[in-house]
Amino acid sequence: MHVAPARGTAVQDHVALAEIELCGDLIIAASAAREDRLSPDRIDEVLKVAEERFPHQPPKPPTT
Repeated sequence: MHVAPARGTAVQDHVALAEIELCGDLIIAASAAREDRLSPDRIDEVLKVAEERFPHQPPKPPTT
């Protein structure tokens, strides 16, 4: 039986790392929120969805 040689431990999946970062951002926002759930608008704000959909519009002011 032949086993492929290890290529090192520095292999990175950039998509997975980006998704982990987005999940972390949502967790931080949820833990800081006063309400039980984040509204869809707040989720879009945390994930910066509106900035990608409408790049030429100024961003909404943050809700607190």
